[in-house]
Amino acid sequence: MRHGGVLPEVDIAYETWGALSSARDNAVLILTGLSPGAHARSSAEDPTPGWWEEMVGPGQAIDTDRFHVVCVNSLGSPHGSTGPASIDPRTGERYRLRFPVLTIEDIATAAHAALRELGIERLRAVVGPSLGGMSALAYAILFPEAARDLVTISSAARATAFAIAIRSLQRDCIRSDPAWQGGNYPPERGPETGLRLARKLGLITYRSAQEWRERFGRERIAGASPAEMFGPEFEVEAYVEMHARKFAGSFDANCYLYLSRAMDLFDVAEHGGSVEAGLGRIRAERTLVVGVETDFLFPIDQQEEIARVLAAAGRRVSMVRLPSIQGHDSFLVDMDRFCPVIGEFLRQD
Repeated sequence: MRHGGVLPEVDIAYETWGALSSARDNAVLILTGLSPGAHARSSAEDPTPGWWEEMVGPGQAIDTDRFHVVCVNSLGSPHGSTGPASIDPRTGERYRLRFPVLTIEDIATAAHAALRELGIERLRAVVGPSLGGMSALAYAILFPEAARDLVTISSAARATAFAIAIRSLQRDCIRSDPAWQGGNYPPERGPETGLRLARKLGLITYRSAQEWRERFGRERIAGASPAEMFGPEFEVEAYVEMHARKFAGSFDANCYLYLSRAMDLFDVAEHGGSVEAGLGRIRAERTLVVGVETDFLFPIDQQEEIARVLAAAGRRVSMVRLPSIQGHDSFLVDMDRFCPVIGEFLRQD
């Protein structure tokens, strides 16, 4: 691991769609954000809709008629890959906080190792949104000959102080929950309250103030009890509460802590002494950088920095600014804008 420690055995969960060509040159790797698993698209084995169902598929932007698409679950995640919730084979107990410090570079390295196991040496493209965009940058820096093209979406070369502060508060929510027990909670009784509050804070930052205003305004919950003075009264309160509870029931708290901190730690300047030197290691033939004007968690100037630095280094770069009102989450919901941009880029030879 980049900051020390060893994982003696590693599992990486993945799903694939589309056929690998005889030349093995049409593979597209998708690296995910913090919370999704590898199920980006439905399949015969799992017909439930994936988290990028409208982006990946036959004839879609990431076209499974042309590409062999591989989506891997991040190292450190609870969705099948080795992480803090996994069993340490040396002790027979869960890693919990004995899991080594996790970095974005570790996530990229694990994904690269998984592809090697699948017999894929070079990618047609590596694609990643949010944390996955950081992982895609790390992948292109660490393995500069391993991907022809690079697509980074709503991401950054390093976290802003604002994003670090938000994630610090989210971690405090989890660690302050008595049920966290210093990370030693039983799997069936984790710090659900702390994780729920952390997710609520995250949800607020994932969307823009404009969308909150246009979508909910000051709408009241029908039948809300006036006797509950501080209970949910507005529709927006009910929305974030519902989604936070759903997340808290399906995600491991320690995994959340590790993945959150990995985003804080990432800084391409560590690969050469400056952002320019770090991004200068990228050898992708083409790069697409996509940002959203209403994203204040990964603001548009961070996307522009990536594009500007790569262009100054002589790389072929396309920078696209999208006016989506859904903020950071736009890449999950505004398919009318995102699909044409990504599809056009990948269709170009």
